[in-house]
Amino acid sequence: MTLILKPDWSLPNGVNVAFTYGYEAGQGSGYGDFNLAMHVGDAEANVLKNRERLEQELSLPAAPLWLNQVHGVEVADAHSDNDGVTADASVGRGQGAVLAVMTADCLPVLFYSQEFGGVVGAAHAGWRGLCNGVLEATVAKMAVSPSSISCWLGPAIGPACFEVGSEVKAAFENLNSEAGYAFAQSGDKFLADIYLLARQRLHALGIDNVIGGEWCTVTDERFYSYRRSGSDKRGQAKPCGRMASLIWLS
Repeated sequence: MTLILKPDWSLPNGVNVAFTYGYEAGQGSGYGDFNLAMHVGDAEANVLKNRERLEQELSLPAAPLWLNQVHGVEVADAHSDNDGVTADASVGRGQGAVLAVMTADCLPVLFYSQEFGGVVGAAHAGWRGLCNGVLEATVAKMAVSPSSISCWLGPAIGPACFEVGSEVKAAFENLNSEAGYAFAQSGDKFLADIYLLARQRLHALGIDNVIGGEWCTVTDERFYSYRRSGSDKRGQAKPCGRMASLIWLS
């Protein structure tokens, strides 16, 4: 299926990952071909159809746990929490749970550890969640040795496009003095490298096996991008779907 990317991540047999594109290359706008989010104004029937298509194409063992993401740090348990739980990350142990996070410029991070028969995690890391500790909260919920974890950084807004204010830079630097290396001056603003910021936080936890981080959702038109979609003349955000990053054990 042309709308699903299989990350180039060396994982044991039975550990499955996937990422969905928004459109065929250069062919779409708005809700596109494969929106998976209910909260962006798309017709519910379209979203349900796309979610069913996703389950069929990937032969998922269960429906994904779709989160109500709020740019926070709460972490759901995929085996006990229900669909629509308010959280920005989830963790699953053993077979039977499919984790998913939705993005359209924010950074999706997938986690795997072989400990205890296999533990997986998925986090939605916009700058607020990343700064406030969503990656750390996910690792804590996994309850494994950080050195046993490998991570994949999925498509997000690239460092040439992610313009932020000085308050964002200050928020990260207040937590980590090295965070300043992830910001480049751009007039009275800064360009932020969300991939580097995530790697810094993961490294501080003791996680060095981190791959991915080579995309830009704004410049690559296969991806949904909230920033690229922009606003209409009234200042209202234009329609923009959401992609999904998934991980599960089979």
